[in-house]
Amino acid sequence: MKQISNFGIFTLLFVSSLTIMVGTVIAPSLSGIAQHKNLAFSPSWLITLPSLGVVLFAPIIGRLLPKLGKIKLLSLGLIPYAVLGFIGAFITNNYILILDRILLGAATVAIQVSVTAYIADFFTGEARIKMIAWQGMSIELGGVVFLAIGGVLGQIHWQFPFYIYLVAIICLFLVVKTLPKTKFRSQNITTDTNVNKRNTRQVNLIFIASLLAMMLFFVGFVTLPIYLPNSFGFTESETGYLMAFISVIAIITASQMPKMVSVFGESKTVTIGFVFFMLSYLVLSTTLSLPFLVLTTIFIGIGFGFTIPLLNHMMLEASTLKTQGKNLGLFSMGVFGGQFSSTFIEYVSNNYTAIYAVSAGLAAIIGSVLFFLFSKKN
Repeated sequence: MKQISNFGIFTLLFVSSLTIMVGTVIAPSLSGIAQHKNLAFSPSWLITLPSLGVVLFAPIIGRLLPKLGKIKLLSLGLIPYAVLGFIGAFITNNYILILDRILLGAATVAIQVSVTAYIADFFTGEARIKMIAWQGMSIELGGVVFLAIGGVLGQIHWQFPFYIYLVAIICLFLVVKTLPKTKFRSQNITTDTNVNKRNTRQVNLIFIASLLAMMLFFVGFVTLPIYLPNSFGFTESETGYLMAFISVIAIITASQMPKMVSVFGESKTVTIGFVFFMLSYLVLSTTLSLPFLVLTTIFIGIGFGFTIPLLNHMMLEASTLKTQGKNLGLFSMGVFGGQFSSTFIEYVSNNYTAIYAVSAGLAAIIGSVLFFLFSKKN
């Protein structure tokens, strides 16, 4: 198999960043979009509908991976990603716009599954977990960069943030020029029934853990834009800076995740991530102090860095070549399903203190149960 160049690694990380921007890139201009499009549904759906599309299409995309191959599936994901994202600026029919955003989610899961599977082909052992950590860092960094660019372009014109989706065309060019084709590796296929059953149980557990981890992470992103102005008097820009700080902490934490795994092991590291989710929402539910608010954002970022990238790696380790596409599709369902389900947290109460208290309790219970289950599997 050919070796992948440093430029090729850059391409993989750059393409990975597209998955986080699929909904958030238009967030800064959401009010302007709502005014000009006369939407018959909540404007926030424009952000969450791609996540729903991922959940709906992930099983199909996962089964296409072994049939089409990584590069072809990635290319077939990048083209509709660019087109569907861009034309959203000009669609005026509500139903067509909803369909456009859902199909954009389908393109997103094709990108995510194929890139992660490609990483699995070229990296093993410690090199793979480091690469997965870098992938998590690039996803969060993309969230910061594209959100900032979207904000600047949104101030110029409400349609301009949709143009950012065209960066997928640049990614397609880089994929063709820098990524060597992978080869089929039959030694990774196992026909051991007991191994397959054990892996299936492990995969299902990782899916549940990824869904719940992303749900807890996104509780902050769903509630803080409203909670911070009401409770702390934050402006929109100050709220944006604080939420970007969460992503920065997540990037730093993800870079240290492999070291944590080497010291504590995978199950304990995932549990530690849920402990930090618990601490973050516990602080939010008990104090209105600005220094403690900063501490909360640090805890949320650490929670992400010790859970989602690691669970992604664990899903790869639990997969054979035969089940890789299906399992990575399942992981995407968990991550984006967690994002989508986090929007329902506000139905718990109109009081944000109660919401954060419930979230802290959930994180404590989930972390404890997952630690027991992962330890039992090991």
